[in-house]
Amino acid sequence: MSVQSNLERVLNEGTFAVTGELGPKRGVDTVHLREMAQLIKPYCDAFNITDNQTAVVRMSSIATGIMLKQMEMDPVIQIVTRDRNRLAIQADVLGAAAFGVMNVLALSGDHQTMGNHPGAKNVYDLDSMQLIQCLVGLREGRFMNGEELETDPPHLFVGAAINPFGHPMEFRVTRLAKKIKAGAQFVQSQPVYAMDIFKKYMEDVRNRGLHEKCHIMAGIIPIKSIGMAKYMRDKVAGVIVPNEKVERLQKAADTVSDKKERIIKVREEAVNMAVEEIHQCMEIPGVHGVHIMAVAWEEIIPEVLKKAGLDKERPKYKS
Repeated sequence: MSVQSNLERVLNEGTFAVTGELGPKRGVDTVHLREMAQLIKPYCDAFNITDNQTAVVRMSSIATGIMLKQMEMDPVIQIVTRDRNRLAIQADVLGAAAFGVMNVLALSGDHQTMGNHPGAKNVYDLDSMQLIQCLVGLREGRFMNGEELETDPPHLFVGAAINPFGHPMEFRVTRLAKKIKAGAQFVQSQPVYAMDIFKKYMEDVRNRGLHEKCHIMAGIIPIKSIGMAKYMRDKVAGVIVPNEKVERLQKAADTVSDKKERIIKVREEAVNMAVEEIHQCMEIPGVHGVHIMAVAWEEIIPEVLKKAGLDKERPKYKS
């Protein structure tokens, strides 16, 4: 059991898990990243590192994951298939594993036209399902071509993303089932704002027994501003932000006239909403944890988790 990651141990032992997300900067200065990592370190079981998030070039998730490992934190490196073919992916995952990185989240990644290099050639040699199978193969000691590794296999904890809110919704649970069949051991969802839809999704998940085959973590994004809420509601595909969430932030702002006070009121209400979402997710059978994606507002993670009552000392296991 000693080879398991901290996250895998926490989930397998039935503790309601908490992961937090960190986004590397577009450069080599790690001061801010280290500060944010140290700030949220006591409150999370593991820490997602985004891989060229939103198709914008940043410091690599693998390098950052190794940095967190050196800070005695348990990283979850995200790997997108957009930027690498199967040779590069396998080489990079083995390299990360050699430094003790065990958690890998398989993603296809946002299309490059959304980012800061829209003319870049994408790769997509694998889709996310094939990437999961690739990672499982490495964990079992073989490459995608069937050849065996020359060393002991890495102990990988394989994760994937789910979106209960994408259309057509009737196929979302089937897609989860396919990822589990491919080998996903844990999944993290898109942000859960439309709780009624998520509850129905989880009901369908339980009816198929999928929550017993894979650890399901609900995504939480605290909404920092009214503008962000409107942008996510109107522009971000696969995310549903109900109008009442936007109106609630607007009402909080309208209680004061001073500009700075309005910002404070909105952020206070954003924290309240995130805490409520966490509490609601904790009550849904089959939800095994939450994944906090603060999106350049990482400093708010401790406050959210304290108010949610999830700030008690987290179990720590040495790998």
